[in-house]
Amino acid sequence: MATAKKNVRAARLKRADRKNISVGQAHIRSTFNNTIVSITDPQGNVISWKSAGQVGFKGSRKSTPFAAQMAAEAAAKQAMEHGMKKVSVFVKGPGSGREAAIRALQTA
Repeated sequence: MATAKKNVRAARLKRADRKNISVGQAHIRSTFNNTIVSITDPQGNVISWKSAGQVGFKGSRKSTPFAAQMAAEAAAKQAMEHGMKKVSVFVKGPGSGREAAIRALQTA
């Protein structure tokens, strides 16, 4: 009786690198339905990003200022793990989370 071969591939583990980037840019895209916060290095490479939906809000709760605040805090915390200290903020969109996201980045 023939033995069945198992196709076993070695799983590649991606190591979490600390990038040591001290200055960057925070891009806030605030729509009527969601708020997305992306934090990049000066060249535009994304270090971290979070949205209100990614933080755990669903439906109409994603469009609230509190959801934008939570998304901005989560993105800032993740970027600070890479050494981010200072950001320039760029805001797009008419949503209600604009000011809340800016204030959250300011306090983080």
